[in-house]
Amino acid sequence: MTSLTPYGDGDAGQRASDADRDRVAAVLGEGLATGRLTSTEHADRLAAAYTAVTIGDLVPLTRDLPGLPGTSGTTVTAERQEVTAVFSKVIRGGRWVAGRHTELRATFGALIVDLRDAVLPGREITLELNSFCGKLIVRVPENARIMDEGSALFSKRHVSGGHEGDGPLIRVTGKARFGKIILSRGAADWHSPWHD
Repeated sequence: MTSLTPYGDGDAGQRASDADRDRVAAVLGEGLATGRLTSTEHADRLAAAYTAVTIGDLVPLTRDLPGLPGTSGTTVTAERQEVTAVFSKVIRGGRWVAGRHTELRATFGALIVDLRDAVLPGREITLELNSFCGKLIVRVPENARIMDEGSALFSKRHVSGGHEGDGPLIRVTGKARFGKIILSRGAADWHSPWHD
């Protein structure tokens, strides 16, 4: 049994859809988060999943991994995540599973999030960054492609650093109001005066 059941062996030649690839990516992400896969194995299998043409190409990638809990194998939706700092400082980093839609909110506080080691559920995620009288700092993988669709009112909003590569697409939405939002790919920007 794999995350692709009820597909049988007879369906191995069927062309894989984006949804099929995303289901496999979710299982691989859970495998990384639970320590069943090393980061190298995860990266290799994820690359193979997104270049797979048929179901037969996808099945071996998760054969040695359990499916996601609570799923039937026919629909896997990455959950929404929310991380909030209210009148406090919150730091999130290391290995954690981000949602396909992750909201980060700082209200009269500071929220610092490092996504470099996070497990991203697919090749595209949305980060909703909202800051009201607060500071929100996010570091993304250096090969990430960033699409900034956010806004600012009496605020600092800065998205920069690194070079766009073949990594995940990170769509940035949300509002900065009387606050500060920094999103960076490069280490130089991560330690910039914007942090102060």
